[in-house]
This record gives sequence, structure tokens and C-alpha cells, in this order.
Amino acid sequence: MDLDPEGIFRDDSDSDEEFSQEKEPTKDLVVYLVDASPKMFSPTTTDGGKDDTHFHAVMNCLVQALKAQIIGRSYDEVAIVFFNTKEKKNLQDQEAVYVFNVEEREPLDKPTARLIKELSSIEDTFLSNIGSRYGITPGSRENSLNNAIWVAQALLRKGSAKTTTKRMVLFTNEDDPFGSVTRATKTDMIRTTVQRAKDVQDLGILIELLPLSRPDEEFNVSIFYADMMGLEGDEIAQFLPLASQRLEDMTDQLRKRIFKKRKVKTLTFQLTNDVCIEVNTYALIRPTVPGTITWLDAMTNIPLRTERSFICNDTGALLEEAPKRFHPYNNEVVKFSVAELSAVKKLPNTANNLRLLGFKPLNCLKDYHNLRPSTFIFPSDEDIFGSTRAFIALHKSMLRLGRFALAFYGTSSNSHLVALVAQEEVTTSSGQVEPPGMYMIYLPYSDDIRSVEEIHTASDGVAPRATEDQIKSASALIKRIDLKDFSVCQFANPALQRHYGALQVFALGEDEMPDIKDETLPDEDGLSRPGVVKAIDEFKTAVYGENYNEEEEEKTAGGAHADAARKRKAIAEKAAEESKSYDWADLADNGKLKELTVVELKYYLTAHNLPLTGKKEVLINRILTHLGK
Repeated sequence: MDLDPEGIFRDDSDSDEEFSQEKEPTKDLVVYLVDASPKMFSPTTTDGGKDDTHFHAVMNCLVQALKAQIIGRSYDEVAIVFFNTKEKKNLQDQEAVYVFNVEEREPLDKPTARLIKELSSIEDTFLSNIGSRYGITPGSRENSLNNAIWVAQALLRKGSAKTTTKRMVLFTNEDDPFGSVTRATKTDMIRTTVQRAKDVQDLGILIELLPLSRPDEEFNVSIFYADMMGLEGDEIAQFLPLASQRLEDMTDQLRKRIFKKRKVKTLTFQLTNDVCIEVNTYALIRPTVPGTITWLDAMTNIPLRTERSFICNDTGALLEEAPKRFHPYNNEVVKFSVAELSAVKKLPNTANNLRLLGFKPLNCLKDYHNLRPSTFIFPSDEDIFGSTRAFIALHKSMLRLGRFALAFYGTSSNSHLVALVAQEEVTTSSGQVEPPGMYMIYLPYSDDIRSVEEIHTASDGVAPRATEDQIKSASALIKRIDLKDFSVCQFANPALQRHYGALQVFALGEDEMPDIKDETLPDEDGLSRPGVVKAIDEFKTAVYGENYNEEEEEKTAGGAHADAARKRKAIAEKAAEESKSYDWADLADNGKLKELTVVELKYYLTAHNLPLTGKKEVLINRILTHLGK
């Protein structure tokens, strides 16, 4: 019996033909096909200008995509091809097709700052230098869409399908490109273009359509592009929402590094005393930090290589022997070389293992048990043949019974109890969302778990409890402010975004930093929605009462006045005590008040509730007047 008939657990490292799989492509080759017909330059709204056209939206989308590509996958290659143009520039000499950034017989261009700058300013000169026209017109046999696909296919001729992903991304707002021609000519053009697209797809090249709809006119994919894309049934109805989301994601995508799937280590998974299988582990989350600093020579801009030398403290001679480390032990100095320390820190491969302890129901695993990012594990037959079959059997049984596996991971000096949770494969029309396998969750130690409830005992010894109304109000508030489909991948690191923004300013020669939105701050607009405000007010009323805000304001105001009065009284009492130590009448008669400091003079004034403003002479005259002198 075949335990994995669909082959979803086949891994790159499986040597047996039954589980063999091609390596994951490492490079993405993309040709962006942009419709440049006059319809793309018409405003999408009645009062719109040149910035309110579909062509402007596409250019903005491409600029953002290229910026993200430089940061995430700078080794990918792109080409930008305009069709329905007056000028032509392509190796095949096809009419109405203009290859923007790739010269004849040259490979695709890598995303660069130069390309982004040229694309950002292309709108100002596009109509005068390249021009726009309708490529498919009555009485003409010219088919600009077919020509554009042919040119794009030629640009993607290089690169193996095993190591590269080849794509054409088509931007257009014309759902019926052959609407201006009729009868046999139209039928022949549709047949030719559809066949060209099928030939391209047979070569392993993906064609993606990103349609642009007008506010008063929705893009109808059924007219032509459903046949060209091979869409049928429900795929046609689902296509437009998915394509709109794809276009929005390209425009607003996060600046983040994209790392290829790479295994962390290979573990031996011990199921029983006599049965072991082999699994690979993969890190789901990796910390991202700004790139390392490269020091350059001030004159040549050549990267500098750092070297470290050790000099004898007594003789000043250069030490050529490798430095040694030492550790005091039992009143002796034990010396270690760098190589010996490295060998001590390395654990043998036999220490990297999992040992199955048993199974528990999934409801025994709580959310607060997951304190650190989990690790994904996947079977491998590289050293232990049959591991994949045993892993599949275990995986299916855990899913069917609703259990997770409890296992011991590590060594006696660094050990963990881990929970292995089976993950079923999740796919959509756009591809795989979640791969099949198991998540290894590192369970906390007993000391890591704290009671979340603090019991405040009342005078009668009974702990106060929330009422039913308070619990309902709190539940309603939590539901209102709950983040739907939350994922940490949806939020950008603000520090890294500022770092990438600074690189963008430097590379593109821009004058100002781009606006960086800190998505980790509270959503003030969301919290000010009427429904949320109402839920917050109901919760405060249920917990604190109807007039809590007014009472709090009165208490705050009354408390402030009381504090100020107490402070003034304390100052007056201190001044009165200090004032008693002086014979003010004698000082006034003998003219010695001017010998006192301002602070000392204010003791008398404060004790007798007199004004404290003015210079020293004014204070003395005020005291003399009060004494009747």
C-alpha cells in the first residue's frame, strides 16, 4: 500500500526515485508586459489628472516591486516591455512592442537604482519618445498582444526550468483587445494569440494577468483572457478578486529580506528503542538585522580587510603563535588553544536527536506553552531509508486521532520537552499555503509558567469576582479590538524600514526620506471607530459605574488643591520657625538688613504672609514698612 500516493512528502534530499523531486528554483525571471494604449492614459475619474491613470498606477506598482526586489531577492532578473506603442524596439522587429531596459541580445536586467530612477520619470516623456497607439485596428493584420508575448518568450529563453522560475506579468485595462476587428480576422487573431499563450505555458513559463478596472466598468475576464489563461468554471469568478489582491500586494508589499528554504540540522527521531527515522528541521522565523558595515579605503573605495596581531607586553615583539585561553581550576591555570575550545563547544551529531515519549490530546496543549518560535520538521531518507514512510504513517495517525506527540529533545545538559503537532497541507488556487509536516513546539519549564490571576482579598477574606455584566462587557470589547487573521509577517520592523528608506534615499539620490509608518503603534483610527468607542464606554461603566469620569475629575481636582494647600502650609511653617531666630527690630534699627541674603529676608515675608516679588531693596523696604520704621 502506498502511504503517500500524492507525493506531498517528497523532499529534495530523497535519493530513491519514488521520492525524488526537482530542486527548488533559486532565481526568478520576470517580464512585465505593460499595455501602453491610449485607454491606459485616460483618467479613471472625471476630475482626475495624469496621476489618476492606470498607466501611472502600473508604473508606481513596478517601482515599488523593484524596490522590494532589490532588498529581498537582488539576484532576480527583470525586463519591462511596453506594447501598443508607436515606436518599436525588440530583437524580433515586431511592431508596437518596445523593450525598455534590455538591449538586443543581452540577458535580462537585474533590478537596480538606475532602472528605478528611469522608470519613475518615464511618464513625463513616454508619449513623446515612445508613443501610444491602438495596436489592433480595423483593416490591419497586426496583433500587438501576440507580438508582445512572442518578444517576452524570447527574452526568457535563457535559464533552466529546474533552477529558475519564468513569468510574464501582464498589465492591461482592456478586457476585449480584439473588439475593434470583426469576423474572420478577429477569429484568426484570437486563435493565434491563445495558441501562442499555450505554447509559452508548455515551455514552463507562467502567465499572470493583473487586470485594471475602472470605477464604472469592471474588467470582464470572460471575453478573451479566460481562454488565454485556461480558466474554467469557478476559477473565472474567483480570478478578479485574487488578481486585485495580488496587484495591491505588489504596490504595498513590505520591505523584507526573502531567504530560501534551508534546513537547520538533521535529527534522529527515535520512535522506540529499536526504531529510528531521520528528519530535517527548518527555522520558520529568522531575526533580520541591517547589513554589516563594510570599511572602504578613503582613496580607492576598495573594501578593507581587517587583521589582528598580538604583541608581547614585555618585549614588544610580534607574537606568531596562536593565542591561548585559560581557565582557573583548583588553584591551577588550565590553558586551551582556540581550536581546542571550538572542539569542546561542538557537540557530536549523535546528540542531535528526538526521543518519542508518548501522545496527548491536542486540547492539553495551551497557547501559552508556545514561548518561542517553533521549528518545522520534515522527513528525509538520506541516511535512514524508509523514514518518509514511517513519518507519513505517524503524521496521518496524529491528524486522525487529534493527538500531539510529546518528545525529549537535546542532551542531558541542554534538554527540552517538545510537542510535535502534525500540520496538514493547505492549498489554494494560487498554490501551497502550508506544507505538510510537523511543528516542534518548545514546551516551557515549570518555573516559566506563572499564575495569571492575582487574588486581592477583601477585609472579610473573600476575593472579589467580576459580575456577569462585567464579563460580557469585557468579552464584547475584546471581540471588537481583536486582530483578524493576525500574523507577525504582516507587520514590518520599523527600524529596518528606516534603514531601507535611508538606503533608498542614498541610492536614488532623493532629497527626503520616504514616509515610514510604524505599524507596531496602536491603531488610533481603529480605536476611534464608533463600535469600539461604545464597547470601551460600556466596559468602563460596567466596571467603574455610571459617574466614574465625573467623580475621577472631581477627585483629581480636589486632590490637586489639597496637595497645593498642604505644600503652602509646610513652607509657611518652616519660614516661621526660621524667622524666630532673627531679631528683626534690632537689624532694622542698626541698618543690618542689607547684610542678609534674599532667602533670609523671605523668611520674614513668608511668615507674615507678605509678597515675595521684587529685588533685594524692595524686600528690605517692605520689611521696614511692616515694622513701622
